[in-house]
Amino acid sequence: MPKLKTRKGVKKRFSFSGKNKIKRDQANKGHLKKSKNAKRKRKLRNAAIVHKSEEKMIRTLMPFE
Repeated sequence: MPKLKTRKGVKKRFSFSGKNKIKRDQANKGHLKKSKNAKRKRKLRNAAIVHKSEEKMIRTLMPFE
C-alpha cells in the first residue's frame, strides 16, 4: 500500500471545528463590495460548515487532519 498523503490545497481551504465538523470560508466576498450591504459583508466574514454530502470527500483528501 502506498502512503496516504494530505492534499495541500484542501488543507489550506478547510479546517476542523471543535466538534470535528469541517469549516470553510464563504464565497462572494472578493470584489463588487459596494453593491453589498454591511450586514451581508459582515455575515460573509464568518466561516460556514461544509454540507454532509461533501464532507466524506474532503475527509478522504485530508486523512490525517
